[in-house]
Amino acid sequence: MGFESFSRNFIKLGPFESFRRYITLRICYLAGGRNVHTQKWVKYFADKSYDVHLATFDEPGPIKGVKIRKLRYFSKVAYPFRILTVRKAVKEINADILHAHYVSHYGVYGALTGFKPFVVTAWGSDIFIDPKKSMTKKYFVKYALKKADLITTDSVSSMKTIVDFGVDEEKVKLIVHGVDLGVFHPIENNEEFKKELCIGQNYQVVISTRNLKPVYDVGTLIKAIPYVIDECPNTFFLIVGDGTLRRQLEELVYRLGVAENVRFVGSVSNKEMPKFLGVSDIYVSASLSDTRSISLLEAMACGLPVVVTDLEGNKECVKEGVNGFLFSKGDFKALGEKIIYLLGDEDTRRRFGVINRRYVEKEGSYEKEMKKMEKLYKELVEAYKI
Repeated sequence: MGFESFSRNFIKLGPFESFRRYITLRICYLAGGRNVHTQKWVKYFADKSYDVHLATFDEPGPIKGVKIRKLRYFSKVAYPFRILTVRKAVKEINADILHAHYVSHYGVYGALTGFKPFVVTAWGSDIFIDPKKSMTKKYFVKYALKKADLITTDSVSSMKTIVDFGVDEEKVKLIVHGVDLGVFHPIENNEEFKKELCIGQNYQVVISTRNLKPVYDVGTLIKAIPYVIDECPNTFFLIVGDGTLRRQLEELVYRLGVAENVRFVGSVSNKEMPKFLGVSDIYVSASLSDTRSISLLEAMACGLPVVVTDLEGNKECVKEGVNGFLFSKGDFKALGEKIIYLLGDEDTRRRFGVINRRYVEKEGSYEKEMKKMEKLYKELVEAYKI
């Protein structure tokens, strides 16, 4: 902020608030506080000495440097009261920027506050799946996108979808959630952790790190397991993540007779995830909908070859036969064939892994992407100067 803007703010806002704005930006986030991507995002700007506030319906626990405002949820029939709660919180926080994550939920609440400047970030299902659930959902997603001064998302395919809602493409920017390359990197000496997981030293490991929800279709991977074990009996499958389908998927594993080759790990912290990726030989995602998946980027950063569904977001990262393989949604036989091929070809696995690490260093660095976001914040505030 220049001196001229400071002088104007001094007259309108008073000495304390004008000086605070001169020193640093105050950012109010509306987002799911338990989500690791939200926590990484707000922590970056808190660590950079921004005045960061997180208004959330969740109970995220303390995040260093972040002021958390717990929003009262009320019941579904009391939707107007939730809107009033969000408006009151945003008004009291009195930020320079309001940034909502997940268009169909927090994005709608953010838009209904009328706050400016308003930023919204699309995550994937909020623009690909939710608008198809009802005309009401579609209307509110479109409303939130239209009200935003800036929209960020993490894939070219989702940028196109946003523009298809009638949004000016000039206000849609590509910002990848990004991977901390100092945390997610190839691990060479992983035998001890393999022992802790009770995986035989002569076993190869296939890993899935998606939550056990319908959209991630982990069942397709499980259906592929018998085909893989028939050809490669010394293969172990790590299912990392939790969700509503866990019991159903565990029952499927037993019905297929492959329980000895599968372990359901449950939820794993972002800090612990590199160890699980480090004992793995192949990463798999059977997701039915994705932008540029952070789970995929984390696996690629750890030097793993990948086998993923042929979604547009995945195809931005993975080229068939160059750094991984693609398969059609739900095609467990094709998935099994790709896994078998990679298990039998160590040179290809290594080559794919090296390419994947380089790709994330160039296109998916958390630090680089947050610096881009910081620049966009400053440009937006500059445009809204009094």
